[in-house]
Amino acid sequence: MDDLLLRDVRPLGGRAVDVLVRGRVIAALGSAHSALTEIRCGGALLLPGLVESHAHLDKTLWGLPWYVNEVGPRLQDRIDNERRFRAASGHDAGAQSLVLAKAFLAQGTTRLRTHVDIDTDAGLRHLHAVLATREALRGLMEIQLVAFPQSGLLRRPGTADLLDEALRLGADVLGGLDPQAIDGDRRASLDLLFGIAARHGKPLDIHLHEQGEEGAATLDLLLDRVQALGMEGRVAVSHGFCLGDVDESRRAQLLERMARLRVAVITTGTASRPVPSLLACRAAGVCVAGGNDGIRDTWTPYGRPDMLERAMLIGLRNNLRRDDELALALETVTSAGAQACGFADHGLQVGCRADFVLVEAQNLQEAVVARPERKLVISGGRVVARQGTLISSATIAGSTTGA
Repeated sequence: MDDLLLRDVRPLGGRAVDVLVRGRVIAALGSAHSALTEIRCGGALLLPGLVESHAHLDKTLWGLPWYVNEVGPRLQDRIDNERRFRAASGHDAGAQSLVLAKAFLAQGTTRLRTHVDIDTDAGLRHLHAVLATREALRGLMEIQLVAFPQSGLLRRPGTADLLDEALRLGADVLGGLDPQAIDGDRRASLDLLFGIAARHGKPLDIHLHEQGEEGAATLDLLLDRVQALGMEGRVAVSHGFCLGDVDESRRAQLLERMARLRVAVITTGTASRPVPSLLACRAAGVCVAGGNDGIRDTWTPYGRPDMLERAMLIGLRNNLRRDDELALALETVTSAGAQACGFADHGLQVGCRADFVLVEAQNLQEAVVARPERKLVISGGRVVARQGTLISSATIAGSTTGA
């Protein structure tokens, strides 16, 4: 791979510099460098590659005809409806996951964690489909797969064996879902999940929709197991709605434990439920990452594969107005996302993987609120998209071009 030089960029809105890429990593920042391939960037704002921390690629209907949603209001209604839809429609999780992953990449997402349904109806079909998507995009996008028991664990015998096999076949993370509200026995459910994860040496990412003290009690037991099993820094809680509706002293107690055990929160900033306060979590030292959850599927008609938009929505939901607060919103889809998911070598420092997004914006705050067109997306040192559209080749034609 030829060296690449980005001339006249402003990393995160700072002073203009040149960025030299050798191989797939950042080799130098400054000036007086040269390379076979140079791109004149005209003072564009340079962001690191964006991180999607909570997606469901296998579920999406992105690009398909409109789905008429008549599902009931309960979580169980949505689970049952989706299972019926899959059976009736022959939903192609492989084709759809690839379509949505490419759409994410075109908008600057170079690292992505996706939950993949594992249940006794679908078996491992979705896992194999998304493993194929990961392989198709290898070198262009880093994709983590979470083996996710969407229909529950204890309540569907045989699911635990499927999760075990999914991790053996290449899933990176073990998922879980509402150990009390769905499985009906938080202790047994968590013991089983942590046991499977420990056997494979895999991290955990547990959906926790449970609200109020029900969710807080589950979270306490989860934290007990993180501490007892030495899994500090290897567990994330997705949604964590209970952190948004317990009283302040209870929240402070939970956040103190989470910070000490390095348990991350992954939030969508949804408008439908109380959500963990980004500012309260950060003040307590808890990492908060951002994700879309489902995009255009049988659960929801909303969502776009644009992590700047998700940062804006998280900022809006948390009433972030100051410039320093908007910087925290961007971190949920950049550095904090990489930290929560364990994506290595993320950032704009020498030695980091050369993943960049160039936009026309005065500063990172404007990039969050305006969500400008992605002029250029570079992944692993290769140009992969221009003006929000994937290019057919990952190499750059010619020696000197403009962004």
